[in-house]
Amino acid sequence: MKFLSNFTIEAIATIIVLIIVVVLRVLFTKLIRRYAKTHSNIEHRTNLVIKYIHLLLNIITVIILIIIWGVQKKDLLVTISSVATVIGVAMFAQWSILSNITSGIILFFFFPFKIGDTIKIFDKDFPIQAEIEDISAFHIDLITADGERITYPNNLLLQKGIAIVREKIEDKDFYD
Repeated sequence: MKFLSNFTIEAIATIIVLIIVVVLRVLFTKLIRRYAKTHSNIEHRTNLVIKYIHLLLNIITVIILIIIWGVQKKDLLVTISSVATVIGVAMFAQWSILSNITSGIILFFFFPFKIGDTIKIFDKDFPIQAEIEDISAFHIDLITADGERITYPNNLLLQKGIAIVREKIEDKDFYD
């Protein structure tokens, strides 16, 4: 009981922050799902973006709670800089993964293609025309007209020119 009386303000602030986080998670989830419905995006991609947003909110929440509970600024800065250094070294080694995840989020919000579309990727060495079979956080799966399966990294999609190919209209004989 003595613990609660000594840290009443911190406990109340923690409860308020947790309530705000829950409300923000629900709000962001609804906004992203509404955006996905209006842009005909698939549920799988929507769920990935929602997970990324929730992860970001959780990290911010932990930082806020650390500040609320009075961790000394000097200790906090040493801890954050140490963690940032370790994460920076790990991410530098894994820049491709981070690049693909970031590209996946950009593709979700700003690119008009979806599963089932046929796209043409303008690569001078290896041009590709294929149908999109799946879009994930790291890559898209393509199937060519010959049945060849291609896994193409998301970050390369942002670097190359892409065209959405319209379905060919079959020539039909018209009789009088």
